[in-house]
Amino acid sequence: MSRAPASPARRAMILCAGLGERLRPLSDELPKPLVPVGDRSVLAQIAAQLRRAGYASALANTHWLHEKFEAILGTLELDLTLVYEPQIRGVAGGIAGARALLAAPALVWNGDILIDDPPLDALVARAQASSDVCLAVAPTSGPGSVGLDRAGRVVRLRGERFGQEVRAADYVGLVAVGERALAELPEWGCLIGDYCLPRLRRGLSVETYPTPSAWREVGSVDAYLNANLHWLSQHANRPERSYVHPTASVAPGVQLVGSVVGANARLEGTGKVEGCVLWPGSHAAAPLDGTVVTPRTRVRGTVPA
Repeated sequence: MSRAPASPARRAMILCAGLGERLRPLSDELPKPLVPVGDRSVLAQIAAQLRRAGYASALANTHWLHEKFEAILGTLELDLTLVYEPQIRGVAGGIAGARALLAAPALVWNGDILIDDPPLDALVARAQASSDVCLAVAPTSGPGSVGLDRAGRVVRLRGERFGQEVRAADYVGLVAVGERALAELPEWGCLIGDYCLPRLRRGLSVETYPTPSAWREVGSVDAYLNANLHWLSQHANRPERSYVHPTASVAPGVQLVGSVVGANARLEGTGKVEGCVLWPGSHAAAPLDGTVVTPRTRVRGTVPA
């Protein structure tokens, strides 16, 4: 543990202990929550949203490249306590492993998920009233990861059915955990498979709350590029939906289209740079498209037209 526990206990936790296998080789350089989306890391964006919602502090569990988290603690907009997991415990296990430092109802946010306008207060209120979990879900045009009844309770999960489904939805990696759930979560295992599913099989309910706003995950290179494109739709500071950090340099002959150039990055050459993300401190030359450039490597992805 990197810091002594603060008092009172934290009521928010950011899950940061995953390996990020689908995001490799980017996650060989940084853990998923620390990859930059726009002008700051995913973790920094989540921390800023929590701060705006009134949270002064939070916990984060870490495992892969855990030392990287130590280096950014002072740059976040809230006080973050790190809990190192020598072995990955799973989502439920990660929360259980930190419960001595948490107070219910606790908000738990996956560290590789960005949500424009998450319903934090509503989730917490539901979990406090039920003393159990309340999952944030978003509308979907496909089968979704969950099926819901008219009251918004889960009736389909991982192929198992527990009632009449009226609509499908996607769980978006944000959950509030009430007092009973916090005490009962298993020491190891998955929140969905090892806590929610057993509850449903026993005839108990799992509540949800809708989030109508856009959400993105950064689990793969393509998803990561798409998350940056979404960020640009709201934060571009250059023509043609692009962003250049004030400390970055871009050669006069470069035409930026839907691209992010991070702090102290250098972009040289002549031609179009489209659908690219240059990490802080990286160097590249035009022309370039659909590429993530880091100080150590380059990775091509697929950006929607």
